[in-house]
Amino acid sequence: MADDEDDYMSDAFLEQIKEVRPGVPMLKRVKEALKKEELHKEKNLKNRQKTYKEQEKESREAALHSSIGNENKGFALLQKMGYKAGQGLGKEGAGRVEPIPLNIKTDRGGIGMEEVKKRKAEEKLEHYRQKVRVQQQAEKQSVEDFRTRIRTEREERQAEGDLRRSQRACEQLDSQRGITVPREGWYWPVTEQDKEEGDEEAEDNTEEDEGEELSSLDKLQILTSYLRDVHFYCVWCGTTYNDEEDLTSNCPGDTAADHD
Repeated sequence: MADDEDDYMSDAFLEQIKEVRPGVPMLKRVKEALKKEELHKEKNLKNRQKTYKEQEKESREAALHSSIGNENKGFALLQKMGYKAGQGLGKEGAGRVEPIPLNIKTDRGGIGMEEVKKRKAEEKLEHYRQKVRVQQQAEKQSVEDFRTRIRTEREERQAEGDLRRSQRACEQLDSQRGITVPREGWYWPVTEQDKEEGDEEAEDNTEEDEGEELSSLDKLQILTSYLRDVHFYCVWCGTTYNDEEDLTSNCPGDTAADHD
């Protein structure tokens, strides 16, 4: 193209065309150039709306949905050996009819990455299940500990009540036999004077008494044995028997559970 000839596709020429006064006819070549420019812009805009992956997917789907024609050399060789379109592969036609489906990787992970992700997900799920099992076991143990504590407190309260009844019975039965001093200080109910004296002795012998204090249940067992052996009396039956044989024959046992 000569230097003095205007380029009808250049921006400068287009600017000149825009400045033409209304009513002045445009050249045919200029109109065609503008039309081509508009079509080119529309085509570029349409192509930019689709990504490379989208175009690749459309091409792949179109190829998968279209049957192989006779121009394919492999298909032509199968036809020469007696194969017909839609027939299964193999000598008896019992093989695959549809092509093997494609498994397209759309991510950037390497081969085997899916298995690694699957294994990690299973490990995470198993870790969560183990955590839930441990939590459930801890809750179950907490409930069991609570029940044990409540049962122990109830047994202690029952033992304290039975001990007070045994102490009153022991004082009464000892007094009937002329015994003025209990075998042990706690065999009889504790009076206000005994409490004051006991507090003074406890202050003087705090270190000596550590580890020697009996529980209510221990005291109850000792005192009920004394009442049964000496007075043939059962605190749960509330009865004084004639002798040891009478006590053994008619009393259910020497514990509260035997009398339930």
